[in-house]
Amino acid sequence: MAISQTEVRYIAELARLQLSEAELAEYALQLSAVLEYAASLNALDLAGVPPTTSVLALHTVLRADEARPAMERDALLANAAETAAGCFRVPPVLE
Repeated sequence: MAISQTEVRYIAELARLQLSEAELAEYALQLSAVLEYAASLNALDLAGVPPTTSVLALHTVLRADEARPAMERDALLANAAETAAGCFRVPPVLE
């Protein structure tokens, strides 16, 4: 599938790019090559290929979640600059 310089110019205007005539010709060739490659991928017979969500093996690199007892509220609030009703009090962000 070939893309014309007019189409490249239109795309460049949408992206607010100023391209020279040489750049228009070069990008038309490059975009045409990309579209031809995408068309060749669309033509592949993938009937027997199971769908995948990732090409890499899925494994977690983080530790497993496990429930643990929480700290006591008084211990958490001990170093707070200011507290109110058993919660941290912070300065207002909006006035």
